[in-house]
Amino acid sequence: MGIRDPETVATALELGYRHLDTAQIYGNEAVVGDGLAAADAPREEVFLATKVWADSLARDDAIETTRASLGRLDVDAVDLLYVHRPVGAYDPEETLAAFDRLRGEGTVRHVGVSNFSVDQLDEARSVLDSPLFAHQTEYHPLFRRPELVEHARRHGYYLVAYSPLAGGKVFDVPVLSAIAEKHGADEAAVSLAWLLGKENVVVIPKASGEAHLRANLTARELELDDGDAAAIESIDREVELFPD
Repeated sequence: MGIRDPETVATALELGYRHLDTAQIYGNEAVVGDGLAAADAPREEVFLATKVWADSLARDDAIETTRASLGRLDVDAVDLLYVHRPVGAYDPEETLAAFDRLRGEGTVRHVGVSNFSVDQLDEARSVLDSPLFAHQTEYHPLFRRPELVEHARRHGYYLVAYSPLAGGKVFDVPVLSAIAEKHGADEAAVSLAWLLGKENVVVIPKASGEAHLRANLTARELELDDGDAAAIESIDREVELFPD
């Protein structure tokens, strides 16, 4: 979920959210840490992830900046550390060796990557000593990459879908509006339910306040049928919000 202030984090945890996603480049790790500390949810119940930015992916830099992230988050370890993008200082051998080291020392519990192609995923899996736990990528009804979902399913890791509401553009898609009307829901819930229906897919929608947090949770109760899913898969429109 997108995080702007500690109160939003604490509210999310009180409502039952248990996955917090941040990154060095977002500039909000301290906010997330403050919200986590303020909430009643036990630390061991919260899955906390952050990402190393492109300019810190050299081996020593990745280790140093990850430790700095832990300080800002005020935790001893994160549950998941991502390579944010395979650009800049990214070198598979050097970068992933640093991630393996961090996992080996217990600073990081799981290793992930973000915004990778299938070829880059295969390369990372071949270089890592650690099992690949997750791949975070833009994924929504207007930007579908079934080959990434299939790769995650085949190799037993999670695909984590960011921007699942296409930056609000899902509200202007007639197919989604028709499905929403059919189920007495809204387009956001339909988009999230479609993603949640995919094997090995985890969704991290942004939320700016309690109303959005509560609305996103309704997707868990929405059951789309095969016709709904087929209609979404057939949407003839592509919008990529975050190209390389």
